[in-house]
Amino acid sequence: MTSAPTFRLCPPDVGLEVAFAGRSNAGKSSAINALTNQRQLARSSKTPGRTQMINFFSIGDTDTRLVDLPGYGYAAVPLEMKKEWQVELEEYLVSRSSLAGLVLMTDIRHPLKFFDEQMLHWAKDGELPVHILLTKADKLKYGASKTALLNTRKRLKQLGLDCTIQLFSALRKEGLDELAGVMGNWYQYQAKEDKNAEASVIENQENRIETSDQSADKQKGTE
Repeated sequence: MTSAPTFRLCPPDVGLEVAFAGRSNAGKSSAINALTNQRQLARSSKTPGRTQMINFFSIGDTDTRLVDLPGYGYAAVPLEMKKEWQVELEEYLVSRSSLAGLVLMTDIRHPLKFFDEQMLHWAKDGELPVHILLTKADKLKYGASKTALLNTRKRLKQLGLDCTIQLFSALRKEGLDELAGVMGNWYQYQAKEDKNAEASVIENQENRIETSDQSADKQKGTE
């Protein structure tokens, strides 16, 4: 694991990464641990707001990463620190070129608070795909969970935000396959895009060389 106290001290902006974000009590650490099947990869605590750094976890190799962003919205965190992290989070979401997607977690009982929506707008500004987890779905009955899902989709439409969304329970390990599928598509899609861009650059270089050679041959023919 590598940790950065500010955006400017993040690891080199290469490879691919998927970031996890959410309010301090949204169950972010529990979701990461359930996804990776490791109890303490991201440390969960009874005291929300402990994650105050950008934490990078390598998945398979150093160029594929999962990123645990600082929890936000917890009242016990000093106001100045909140403001500093708002700036850092916005810069990360808008400027980090290796970021392939954002997983935003929000408690199903209190979905999409103000700063959740702010995060979604920053992601939109950075043209970043977002997948929303309505966490702690085990706290509600099935019908109530489906109603919360429907209402959150309506809210996203009102905000003009095109995000995918699902129910999730780290406790019951429900929704893990769907989440893993979304993340896998992000990693693979972005890797394919990078390869296509690289191939295009090489092709353009070869075309320029070929054109240059043809011009040189014509020049020789006129001499």
